[in-house]
Amino acid sequence: MEKDQSRIIREQVPRSATREHSAPLYLTSSFIFDSAEQGRAIFAEEEEGMVYSRYANPNTTEFINKVCILEGAEAGLAFASGMAAVFASFAGFIQNGDHIVSSRAIFGSTHQLFTQLFPRWGVTHTYVDAVDNEAWEKAIQPNTKIVFLESPSNPGLELADLAFLGQLKAKYPHIIFAIDNCFATPYLQKPLDYGFDLSIHSATKYMDGQGRVLGGVIVGKQDLIDKLMFFIRHTGPAMSPFNAWVLSKSIDTLGLRMDRHCSNALALAETLAEHPEIDDVKYPFLPSHPQYQLATRQMKAGGGIVTFEVRGGKERAYTFLDALKMILYTSNLGDARSIATHPGSTTHSKLSEEERLNLGIRPGSIRLSVGIEDKEDIIGDILQALDASK
Repeated sequence: MEKDQSRIIREQVPRSATREHSAPLYLTSSFIFDSAEQGRAIFAEEEEGMVYSRYANPNTTEFINKVCILEGAEAGLAFASGMAAVFASFAGFIQNGDHIVSSRAIFGSTHQLFTQLFPRWGVTHTYVDAVDNEAWEKAIQPNTKIVFLESPSNPGLELADLAFLGQLKAKYPHIIFAIDNCFATPYLQKPLDYGFDLSIHSATKYMDGQGRVLGGVIVGKQDLIDKLMFFIRHTGPAMSPFNAWVLSKSIDTLGLRMDRHCSNALALAETLAEHPEIDDVKYPFLPSHPQYQLATRQMKAGGGIVTFEVRGGKERAYTFLDALKMILYTSNLGDARSIATHPGSTTHSKLSEEERLNLGIRPGSIRLSVGIEDKEDIIGDILQALDASK
């Protein structure tokens, strides 16, 4: 049987009569029925067939199939953005009176869902520290509908024990266990192999890899994807065919790019760990990481994100960022180009200072999405910026 890399490269929508080598763009809003009876049968779900690109499109289908291959999933759905996918993974299942258990270290917008939007619907949540195995089960209530986490987390790079949580899932089969697997990508980590129900990605990040398009994807068990299909058919968070076409092409090189991201990130983390102007460096495959052993068990490599704290707090962090010459300053990540971010004033700025500190985000914290440039150039730019910002 072919390995995943061989399979995704050959996964393609059926060729048309023109015998194209590369899958074409299907820029169509709807699809024609051969007859009135066929239209009736497709709408009655007696016959398979595409109806409307809000529901499905050959380009989105090809992209979803590739992610399913990488994750080992039964089915999936594509969304207009990563947050649309995250939102749907909750909104497609929850109802008034439900409860969510989540790791505390999550993306800022996801935090806003729990604290600002879902309470309007009578949905409550309990945060736990992802590293505390005992806390997960203690937080489960009779009305818990979903257990959710990020691993590694954004931006603190905390890890949850996926094997332990898989055992917990087996103990509570009625609860949906979902993970934001964006930082690791399915190339480095396969949560469904541990028993998780759903794996969620912002395809905007590493799956695209070049900062071009927005997209999100959820893959997992067929019965849950079927339920989510009802939700997206009637709420419309669909991925555009063009974005799906771009992402499907990009995902063919995901493994190659992640190998380079990871090797560059490890080299940078090792350099920063010895630098006198750096107070703390977090990287899962750095031996000093408190969960290094866990990381090496459940991840193929450490990922492309390095988080570190420069001495001198917020003012020094700003001066450091302004001194960068090659590395870009933006809130995105997962790009072929290296990107620096100050989480405290951007991605996690809506959190209170106490909430940020609980996530390990300090005034001098920098999140670096390490690109695939030559590692000497990346490290050199960081070092010169540290010198310039003294």
